[in-house]
Amino acid sequence: MMDWTDRNCRSFHRVLSARARLYSEMVTTGAVLHGDRERLLGFSAAEHPVALQLGGSDPAALAASARIGADFGYDEINLNVGCPSDRVQEGRFGACLMREPALVGDCVAAMKAAVSVPVTVKCRIGVDDQDPEAALDALVSAVRRAGVDGLVVHARKAWLKGLSPKENRDVPPLDYGRVARLKAGHPDLPVALNGGVADVAQALGLLEQVDGVMVGRAAYSDPAILLDVDPLLFGEPAPAADPFAAIEVFAPTIAAGLEGGLRLHAFTRHMLGLFNGRPGARAFRRHLATAGVAPDAGLATLHEAVAKVSREWQFAPPSGQAA
Repeated sequence: MMDWTDRNCRSFHRVLSARARLYSEMVTTGAVLHGDRERLLGFSAAEHPVALQLGGSDPAALAASARIGADFGYDEINLNVGCPSDRVQEGRFGACLMREPALVGDCVAAMKAAVSVPVTVKCRIGVDDQDPEAALDALVSAVRRAGVDGLVVHARKAWLKGLSPKENRDVPPLDYGRVARLKAGHPDLPVALNGGVADVAQALGLLEQVDGVMVGRAAYSDPAILLDVDPLLFGEPAPAADPFAAIEVFAPTIAAGLEGGLRLHAFTRHMLGLFNGRPGARAFRRHLATAGVAPDAGLATLHEAVAKVSREWQFAPPSGQAA
């Protein structure tokens, strides 16, 4: 979720669910060690629980980066061994590390030695022509020996040659059964499933076989689904009653950001799908994509966009349907 789940996105998602664990966009060790740490790693206390996702393959650099992340207050440090983009392949991190399970184990061991917060790994079930049974087992064996605290498994192979990262979102097919078999073989290891989960109702069914479910693109493109997380998974009311109320809850955060020099678009770009399925959703998106990007756009601009959405219609669209 690079360039997507920044701190403004996470702050918005937190007003939709108080209980979901939020993950940062992947940050490379080079950026952590040599970049603007406050810009890259800073977050609001309201975001807890929140995990920092790191990209890298050098154990010492990952250990140093994990220590910095823990000092910032992150609740978990996650090593990404699943991203298939050309950029990460060139840097020898992400999904290409599925081919080097011993190195991933060394990375986890170094990170574990550096921090007291949980260290987890996000991985694929394999890459290219690897056998998903053997490849995933090899990786899990290596990171278990290193003391990993949990896995997030994207239930699809990463195809590093011949497919773009966008095409790899749908090809090859998902294999939830492989993740379920992994969990059955390691009952004491926390395992979360990722990939293709469209809504909380689907997640509920999957939780019969795994310990957790990570939702990425669906939560970003249709964020209102997160309003179901607390009621359905934790038996607690959502922080906001509906998408309209969520905007009002989030408004003070936006106002503070505007006063600090941010533009409205820094927040509203993460909200474009909030009213998917409701009459007026297209006009809401259009207003934010035009007036909302102006240098002087403010909360009044956001409220103008919201006014274009129907409040009469009962909000219960099929997941992913856009008006």
